[in-house]
Formats: sequence, C-alpha cells, structure tokens
Amino acid sequence: MSKKYGQYKISFPNPAASQTSFGVRPAFFIACACWIFGTLAACSVGPNYQRPALAVPGIWNDQQGQNAVWPAATWWRDFSSPELNNLIVKALQANFDIAAAIARVQEADAQARIAGAPLLPAIGASAAATHERTVASGTSSTGQSFKQYTTSLNASYELDFWGKNRAARESAEAAAAASRYDRATVELTIMTQVASTYFQALQLQDRLNIAQENQDNAESTLKGLQAEMSAGTATSLDVAQQDVTVAALSAAVPPLRQQLRQTLNALSILIGQPPENFNIPPDTLARLTEPVVRPGLPSELLARRPDVGEAEAQLIAANANIKAVRASFFPNITLTASSGFESAALASALSPAGAIFSLSAGITQPLFEGDALEGEYDYSKSRYAELLADYHKAVISALGNVEDALTALHQTADQQINQQREVDKAQQAYDLATTQFHAGTINILTLLNTENALFTARDALVQVRLAHLQAVLQLYNALGGGWPQAQGEKYE
Repeated sequence: MSKKYGQYKISFPNPAASQTSFGVRPAFFIACACWIFGTLAACSVGPNYQRPALAVPGIWNDQQGQNAVWPAATWWRDFSSPELNNLIVKALQANFDIAAAIARVQEADAQARIAGAPLLPAIGASAAATHERTVASGTSSTGQSFKQYTTSLNASYELDFWGKNRAARESAEAAAAASRYDRATVELTIMTQVASTYFQALQLQDRLNIAQENQDNAESTLKGLQAEMSAGTATSLDVAQQDVTVAALSAAVPPLRQQLRQTLNALSILIGQPPENFNIPPDTLARLTEPVVRPGLPSELLARRPDVGEAEAQLIAANANIKAVRASFFPNITLTASSGFESAALASALSPAGAIFSLSAGITQPLFEGDALEGEYDYSKSRYAELLADYHKAVISALGNVEDALTALHQTADQQINQQREVDKAQQAYDLATTQFHAGTINILTLLNTENALFTARDALVQVRLAHLQAVLQLYNALGGGWPQAQGEKYE
C-alpha cells in the first residue's frame, strides 16, 4: 500500500489585515498575480501533436483513369426510389443506434465543459448568523450572549503554469470531436444497412414473382397435358413428370415468403418501428437507377472517412493526456481569496467598518506516490502507441474497403451482362420448345428442361442484380458516403 510522503505547502494568509495595510485593494492584487502567472503559463511540458506519416498509394488498382465522382451528401437519392428516400429519413429520425450516438456526443460535450472548468476561477458566496451563550465554569452567573453576522465572497484559482488543465481540456475536446465522427460513422452504417435491406426485400419480391409466374406456367402446361391424355395424345408419364415440376415450383415459394417477411422485420427495426403490420409497396430492382460513383485520389479519401477522423481524434486526445500526466510531476500553485463583512449587529452587517478579507497562495509538490505518477505516465504513452496502431489500421482498412468495392462493382457489372444474355437465350429456347412440343416434334422432358433452365436463369439474374447494387452501396460506404458535405446539414 503506497502512501504520500513529503508534500509541503507554503501559505501566506493575512486574515486580519485591512485593505490599507497592503496599500492596494485585494482584487487588484489577485488580478495582478493572475496576470503574471497566466503569462508564464504558456509553458508546455508534453509533446505537441503531429499527424503520423502515411504511405498512401497514388492510384487505385481497379480504376481506369476516369474522372472522380464522389458521393453527394444525400447519395441514396441517386437510386431514384421514393420509398428508399422515405425509409432513410425515418431511420435518421428514429433509429436507436443513431439516437445512442447522438447521446454520446452530448456526453462528450459535457465532459469537455467539465474538463475546461479548472481553467476558470471558482467563485462562491456564503452568509452565516451565529448566536452563542457562554457560562464561566464553576460560577453561577447568568453567562454572556454573543451574536455574529458574516457575509463573504470566496474565490480560488489554480494557476495552470505547466499546462495540465489546458491539456486535459484539449483531450476532452478531441474526445468530443471523436464522438461526432463516431456519430457520422453510425449514420452512414445505418443508411447503407437500410438501403441494402430494402434492396434485399425487392429482390425477394422479384424472386417470388418469378417463382409464381413459373408455377402458373407449369400448372397451365399440366392442365393441357391432362386434356391431351384424355384425348389420347399424351401419356400418363408426361402428366406425372409435369406434376412433379409443379410440386417443385410450389415448394420453392414458402421459403421465399419467409425470407421476405424476416427481411421486412429487419428493415422495420432499422427505422425504429415495430415489425407488426410493417410492409413496403410492391416494386422491383429493375426500376432502380444505377448511380455513377468513382473515387478520386487515394490521398483524398482520408478526409472523407469519418472513421479515419475518429481514429485521429482519439490519437490527439491521447497525446494531450500525455501532456496532462507529464505536468502532474511539477508543482501545483493555487491562489485563494475571500472578502466580506462581519458584525455583531444585523443592521451594521454590511458597513465598511466590518469589512474583512484574506489572501493566500499555496504550492504543492508531489515527492513520492508509490510510482503512481510514473505508472500513469507510462500508461498514457502506451495508450498513445495503441491508438497510433489503430489509426494506421483505420487508414489501411479504408483503402482496402475501396479496392474491394471497386473490384466487386466491376465484376458484378460484367456478371450482370452475362447473366442477362443467359436469360435471353433461355427465353428463346423455352419459346421454341413450347412451339415444338405442341407441334408434337419434341417430348415433355425436353420442354421441362428448357422451362427449368429459364426459371433458374431469371432467378439468378435477380440475385446478380442485387449483388451489383450492393457493390454500389459498398463503394458509397467505403468513400464515406458524402460525409464532408453532410456535416451540419439536416437530412430531408
């Protein structure tokens, strides 16, 4: 168990002195002392922050020298979906993660005000009334009564000679800035989640429509085969094979409905609404507009990512903490003053004759605290080293996110073109097989094969379209979602 040894305090009180004994007013004395020590308080005993050197590539690997198209502040409107616009606005207003991030900003602002308070004098007022009666020991006298009325104004000020309080305020302000970056990151994450979940819901609606359409076609073919079997032109095997196809298509519908309902439930939670009775208007992915977005130089990205800004703000706060802890090794100087009136009668409690004041200055120097200060100093430096590694990781991750998004965007675009070509060919094959089947030139098995190929190709096209739109969302998110332009704006 450690104990504090060797602290000393030098005080210069003068509680009984009058104003004329100093020749100057106490307030003027305090003002002069504060000005002198405040002028000297420009000292700083810790390292000044410098942004770490970064090795940033000059160009992106997956970009062909096109002009930059950075995201706008309201980037989600580029998809030309009124329903998506409505969902994003609701999420910004009612999402619980965003509400918690806003509360964290308010908490950090309050902490910054608390940290800055020691830089200002602490002033208080007091008033007291005392009534005493004393009796001398061993006597039978009636005793004596005393009344005393006192009013006073007290002030104390800690001279921030070594910059400890200023460093603490700088750290708290940097932490408040980090909380704002965190809020921007949370908002961007929620917005992309809302858009991605909405796109998934539209994809499931499209897949349900395709499955239902294929099921209707299969049932129509089954009825035709049943009629032909009655007429003797089709066999019972043809009917049984088509019946199996109808059953398989029917079995594919319930899982899609389940996924759609679960996706809508997730979407309702993102916008802060209960899942019960929540729904979206019918729509299709094909009606969405694919926006154009391209990154500029990699070096420009770091100013557009709120998570990178948050990592650097935390690094600045840690650097200021090092300065604050380092200043704790040096003496602490405090000025205190009080001034008021004292009288034995209430009527004369504020008379000039009853004026009193006191002034004092104290110096406290820690000599031994069981390695507490040394340990705290080592901790603050280690914390800075940890956050420095986190900052470099945030930068590298940001660059990697953009590279991944660009790769996904280009590859899914090519895949979508090829998948559309497959759908067109499958549709032609199905139409030709249907004509030849009714003409009696092919059997039912050939028709079923082309029918299944068309269904599979159309279903795959919807999924590829979703993957491409999600790649666009991924790129928006990787580029910071138009964050610099969005600062201080209200989303509508």
